[in-house]
Amino acid sequence: MSTLPTLSPQELERYARHIVLRDIGGPGQQKLKAARVLVIGAGGLGAPLLQYLAAAGVGTIGLVDDDTVSLSNLQRQIIHGTPDVGRTKTDSAVDAIARINPHVVVEAHAVRITSENAATLIRDYDVVADGSDNFSTRYLVSDTCFYERKPLITAALGAMDATLTTLRPHEIGRHGEPNPTYRCLFPEPPPAGMIPACAEAGVLGALAGMVGSMMALEVIRAIVGFGEPLVGKLLMMDTSAMRFETIGYDRDPDNPLNGDHVSS
Repeated sequence: MSTLPTLSPQELERYARHIVLRDIGGPGQQKLKAARVLVIGAGGLGAPLLQYLAAAGVGTIGLVDDDTVSLSNLQRQIIHGTPDVGRTKTDSAVDAIARINPHVVVEAHAVRITSENAATLIRDYDVVADGSDNFSTRYLVSDTCFYERKPLITAALGAMDATLTTLRPHEIGRHGEPNPTYRCLFPEPPPAGMIPACAEAGVLGALAGMVGSMMALEVIRAIVGFGEPLVGKLLMMDTSAMRFETIGYDRDPDNPLNGDHVSS
C-alpha cells in the first residue's frame, strides 16, 4: 500500500471539521488528498458535485465536458457565473475550483466522452461520477467503468424528481455474487422521445444542487470507506412531495456484463 500524502498546516486548518469527524479523521482526509476522481459533465449535477469535491480536498479532479456556458445554464449550474457565459465549461470550472481550494489539481478534458476515448479517460482515475444528461452516455460510462474496474456514482434528474445509485459490479457483494450493473437496473434505454430533455420539460434548479451534493457524499464515502454506500440500492427523490424512497435491486443473471451466461 502506498504511503498517504501528508497534510500541510493550511490543509489541517482547512479540513478541520472533517478531521474531527470520527468517520473521516486525518487518515480519511489523507485518502481524499490522494484520490483521483473523474466527473462527467459540469452541468446541473456536475456543478455542485465539483464544488463539494474541491471543498472536501479531493486531490485530483478530472472533468469531461465539451460544452460552453449559456445564460440558461445559470439557473442551476452554480459553478458558473454570468461573466462565464460563452466560455468553455471546463475553463469556467477550473477557475471556480481554484477559488474554492488551491490545493486541488484539476485535469480538464474539453471533449465529449465517446466509445473511442472512454477507457483512456476513465482508467486513470480511482472513482467516476457521472452527471451526464442522456442515456447513451450513462450506458457508455457504466459499461466502461465495469471493464476498467472503477466504482461509479451515477444520478439522473427529472423535472422535479431524481435518482441516485452507486455501482461496483466488478466486485463481489455481501451475498457472494457480483454486485449489480447499471444494465441490471435499466436493461435498455427508453425509446427515443419518451423522456423529454431538460430544455423541454424544465428542471428545478435547487434539485440539481441537492442531488449533486449527494453524489459528492457518495464519492467521498467511496474514497474514505465509511457507512453504507448505495450499492444495489436506488435512491429516488420526488421534490413535489418531498418524498425519498430507497429500493433494492439485484444482479440480473441475464445482464451482458457479469451475468451467468457471460464467458470469462
